[in-house]
Amino acid sequence: MLKELPRRDFLKTLPLAATGTIAGVSTAAESSLADAPRSDTIREPARDVPVAYDCDVCVVGGSCTGVFAAVAAARLGARVALVELNGFFGGVATASLVNIWHSLKDRPGKQQIIAGLTTEVIDRLRRRDAVTGGYVLNTEVLKLELDKLVVEAGVRPFLHTMFVAPVAEGGHLTAAIVEDKSGRRAIRAQQFVDASGDADVVARMGLEVYRRKHVQPPTMCCILRGLKSIAKAHPGFNVHRVIFDQQYEQAIARGFAWSSQVPADCGCPDEAAVPGVDDHRMLAGTRVFGVDCSDADQLTQAELEGRRQVDSICELLRESFLGSRGVPLVSLPAKIGIRETRHVCCLHQLSVEELLTGKRFPDAIANGTYRIDVHSAQKAGVKFRELNKDVLFYQIPYASLVPRGAKNVLIAGRSIDADEQAFGAVRVMVNCNQMGQAAGVSAWLALDSGADVDAVDVQKLRETLGNQGAAVI
Repeated sequence: MLKELPRRDFLKTLPLAATGTIAGVSTAAESSLADAPRSDTIREPARDVPVAYDCDVCVVGGSCTGVFAAVAAARLGARVALVELNGFFGGVATASLVNIWHSLKDRPGKQQIIAGLTTEVIDRLRRRDAVTGGYVLNTEVLKLELDKLVVEAGVRPFLHTMFVAPVAEGGHLTAAIVEDKSGRRAIRAQQFVDASGDADVVARMGLEVYRRKHVQPPTMCCILRGLKSIAKAHPGFNVHRVIFDQQYEQAIARGFAWSSQVPADCGCPDEAAVPGVDDHRMLAGTRVFGVDCSDADQLTQAELEGRRQVDSICELLRESFLGSRGVPLVSLPAKIGIRETRHVCCLHQLSVEELLTGKRFPDAIANGTYRIDVHSAQKAGVKFRELNKDVLFYQIPYASLVPRGAKNVLIAGRSIDADEQAFGAVRVMVNCNQMGQAAGVSAWLALDSGADVDAVDVQKLRETLGNQGAAVI
């Protein structure tokens, strides 16, 4: 039987694991270096870095946000590089298994307010029976379709590649230094989009960023099998409650859980032809409190703690509902789902009042209806807040994507400049998707006109987005 180790005690073991000394085991390297002099820094020799690619636009971060930025710019004629740390694109939708996109219509459900590359991808998935009503996605097929989008647009992809340093002066970025299997290389470009989610590019340039005192906690999702069968055998079973029920030894700390079906069996004429696939469900119920995932060590702790909580959930199901037989776990994410880290100080900070009242912006580049949703950074609660009754949707202005002091760098995604409650609404994927497409178009416009990103013609930006099929209101 798995005994749940308290989170605080679990995290205390991590420094021991890093040095190889858990359970009395020590590494040879530790022994040989025990008496070596210590230093807080190591000086690297200077070196020349080869340029791997010379282009018009470089996008750092290959989430759907980053992919849409890259594709939008490439379709306008730009030569584009796209840098992604994983071996596939899609970000939280694929790497973190969060498989739901929210409504594309206004609150009454009458007017479509989100379109462009978001609807193009949904249509691609629908043709493959890989999306169900309510925009529940098969994220494995999404990976394939994002590959096609990138290749068809002529974007130069850099997978398994980490951005490590900017080459910049006075807010003007000339190259992104990256590391990959080929070593340390540079991508030279005229315009850049920071879609890293953590504002890595902007922060390392020295432009102004901020963190809230308490950031929303990350969640480790998972895909489980057999929940329908458990519910049939145990009337009243609800996985969203059971995993927090302290009558079970493996229950995790109380939090907030939700789940969605995985569209794995769509299109099969005979469900029996694919046994069990109609009983796969994505569960998001874990919480890792007190970590900032823009910090490498805290990110490591969050990953380990998130998987430990998933392990506890699986053992709870196995021992108490599956007769100690079977494996309920189908899949773990490649990366924990991160809600919040750094934010960039931009020309405009989006406020909760602007969302609640549905303020219209002359430079609006995105529309949304997702409610305010702030996960407590220190305890189980989630604060929900609805828009004012007469508000059909809210908007996101271009100015909230333009870092102060930047000449040729834009941001897109969850590093947007927004107050705590406004961020709780705009951080979801359908909103970030629109930010990405807008940033890509704006990067091309800045390149074409020779203007700095803060001087781009916003009416031309909105017109060009409309020409690409985006919903411009």
